[in-house]
Amino acid sequence: MTMHNFKIVLGFELKEYFKSKGFMITTLLIAILAIVGLSLPRFLDFGLNRGVEGVVNQMFETDSSKVIIYDAKGYLPEEQTAIVFPQRQFVASEKEVEDAVRDGRADKGFVITGPTSYKLYLYNSRMFSGEDMSVHQLLTYSAGEKYAKDHNVDYNELQKSIRPEITSENIILGKDTRSNYWYCYVLVIVIFMMIIMYGQMIATSVTTEKSNRSVEVLVTTTSPNSLLFGKVIAGAIASLFQMAVILGSVVITYRINRDYWGALLDMFLNIPTDVLIIFLLFGLFGYLFYAFIYGSVGALVSKTEDISKSASGVMMIIMIVYFATLIQLSNPDGIVIKVLSYLPFSSYSAMFARVALGTVSIVEVAISFAILIISVFGAGIIAAKIYRMGTLRYGNPIKLGTALRAIKKDK
Repeated sequence: MTMHNFKIVLGFELKEYFKSKGFMITTLLIAILAIVGLSLPRFLDFGLNRGVEGVVNQMFETDSSKVIIYDAKGYLPEEQTAIVFPQRQFVASEKEVEDAVRDGRADKGFVITGPTSYKLYLYNSRMFSGEDMSVHQLLTYSAGEKYAKDHNVDYNELQKSIRPEITSENIILGKDTRSNYWYCYVLVIVIFMMIIMYGQMIATSVTTEKSNRSVEVLVTTTSPNSLLFGKVIAGAIASLFQMAVILGSVVITYRINRDYWGALLDMFLNIPTDVLIIFLLFGLFGYLFYAFIYGSVGALVSKTEDISKSASGVMMIIMIVYFATLIQLSNPDGIVIKVLSYLPFSSYSAMFARVALGTVSIVEVAISFAILIISVFGAGIIAAKIYRMGTLRYGNPIKLGTALRAIKKDK
């Protein structure tokens, strides 16, 4: 593989990616939607940054559904009810409540039968809906306030004694697993989707060249090694660009608007810089490792419709690694994830998870990264040999075992 030919192939493939309207529009559209969506709390009040003082008596949340209420004795506290149910309507009889719910003029109806009792009217009930919790809390508040008034006690002071504000300080000497778990979970999914999506793209590209026989022209002007390495690395650069634009837009926009979100998304998007660097390094080389494997899969078949069947084994390995890593996130220092963090098939996600959630030394990271880099070059060399062998073979798909035996025989 000459560097000159490699650069030509790399430049051509990159140009094809960045000239693709679908690729660029998708990248920019997702990034713009992320920026706009994460910036909305800066301009619209969603109540995300209201803090404790913005919650009614620290007990209630607003219910925006249409509610019909019959409260003959006035047991519900007027001020709190107005905030909890902004779309409320009081009626003069229980029959009106029933009719309104039956006719669809109200989402639900309440008949307050006593200071601590009520009926709930629904047209259809839903599992885990919690439809009655708002009125339950309102009546609890009303009963407590009445008790305080009857006994000449300040209700707020009574609440402070019943529900004292507890302060605590957590001193974490290692990693805060609870805080880091969810963004680690999300990034494992991101790298999994990246490998699947772009790996299939590379395999399809290789197979398409074989199916339309354009590869015959290509191999007369440059080496198969230059073709495969240029194609795979171009795909890596393009995918890294797309992920960097999208992920960067999400993380940076959230950090700019974090105060307006009330730190609500910290568990997903407040990612430390060192963790992001490890994610990018292991994710990039993990992607290259599988990209070369997918390139081999593309070289083994002559029709694009055969790719899924030939790639099923690769897909199975990726799925096993994916689920094994997610399961082990709750045990980042366990033996299973430690083993996974050194295998090239899984280190791209397992080592990143250990760095984010567990205890791992720089030496361990360096050893795992070295193994991954060596494996990438090994996979690239084998993929190039398979690609060279499959470029001029047409007809039925070539089995991987057959290709490997042919490579060994050539040696």
